[in-house]
Amino acid sequence: MSVRVKKGDYVTVRTGKDRGKKGKILKVFPSENRVLVEALNYMTSYVRPSQQNPKGGLHKVEGRIDRSNVQLICPRCSKPTRVGYQFLADKTKQRVCKKCHEII
Repeated sequence: MSVRVKKGDYVTVRTGKDRGKKGKILKVFPSENRVLVEALNYMTSYVRPSQQNPKGGLHKVEGRIDRSNVQLICPRCSKPTRVGYQFLADKTKQRVCKKCHEII
């Protein structure tokens, strides 16, 4: 399955504990069909004390979200939308907003 969102896109979460929240994609994992969204889906991880971090303790880290649970926000119309594709005159493939038909 192709991943239609890219690093730097703004998305909204459709389901889960962060439903309705918006954020920027930090990283895409196409083989796992997951994305990492800025400041969403926080998970708590324990860090053992070390020389770099002598205190150790609990740290919040962003967890991955399944790609099917996020939806792209069109930069032109500012609405959550599906992504379509269109070939331009010079035969390059561009992503297109399905609502306003503008190039993303």
